[in-house]
Amino acid sequence: MRRSESGYRPSAGYLANQMANMEELSQAPMPKFDLIEYDPLVDSSNMTPAIWRDIAEDIQTRHDAYDGFVVLHGTDTMAYSAAALAFMLDGLSRPVILTGAQLPLGQIRNDARENLKTAMVLAANYQIPEVCLLFGDHLFRGCRSTKVSATRFDAFDSPNYPPLATVGTSIEIFEENFLFPESTSPGLQVKPIQATEVAAFRIFPGMSVDILRHLLQRPLKGIILETFGDGNGPTENRDFLDAISSATQAGMVILGCTQCLHGEMTQGSYATGKALTEVGVIPGRDMTIEAALTKMQFLFSQNYSENEIRKKIGQNLVGEISTLSD
Repeated sequence: MRRSESGYRPSAGYLANQMANMEELSQAPMPKFDLIEYDPLVDSSNMTPAIWRDIAEDIQTRHDAYDGFVVLHGTDTMAYSAAALAFMLDGLSRPVILTGAQLPLGQIRNDARENLKTAMVLAANYQIPEVCLLFGDHLFRGCRSTKVSATRFDAFDSPNYPPLATVGTSIEIFEENFLFPESTSPGLQVKPIQATEVAAFRIFPGMSVDILRHLLQRPLKGIILETFGDGNGPTENRDFLDAISSATQAGMVILGCTQCLHGEMTQGSYATGKALTEVGVIPGRDMTIEAALTKMQFLFSQNYSENEIRKKIGQNLVGEISTLSD
């Protein structure tokens, strides 16, 4: 990002120039690296599934030639991209680390410099076979990450899963938290995500059921229902339940996720939660909203039937949901 009259915006070649002036990048323990810049560059607020596919296919093409990959990404949608790449990269055996900054590299005060260097060291020297997000002093699982601050340097968190590494005067790796999935693909395969008719709806006191009912119409295929607490909703409102019931009976996939940052939604502790289960809402347990949305897009992009998607959406596929052993 470079300052302009209209605010910070991506600038072609600017990152390469900045990195060329960082003498420490040519010193141990910094690895040798190649910088690949997209054309055109995009602000992360303009991220799309097509760009996710470009990133995934670039990693696939170079997978066996590099020790690891660092994806430099704006913070606004970084958690979405980290989750998306986790679902898309089947058979990954190298670290893919997304990182960025709250203040750009060209600013006198910035967090970009350390995030960049740390991500490069981790990607080159540690065998972490999954998509990660590095920010500040933590390396998180990508599909467990969420942005929690618009201003602090510790802008990301992994509310329901421990970090893969912490960074201070030394780097501490927690291999017991790594993911070692069983791939069904020979080598690294990209399973693309297409732009899909899915949505998210946050329930709130006094909401209009008419708005929800209007949203729950075709061409919408699936929706993330952001519920209260551990999976509760205004179930004394019969129109609310009828709207959901009609949608699920018509084939809509409705996944419930808690509005809370920490904890798991089960829809089982209270009658208001059980009522949602009875009308077809699938508990999303401790998935982040970012993981839930990209997972739903991913599943619809694989041409599964609605019944298969209903089954898989609540299963742990790439470490996005805690298992009993977690």
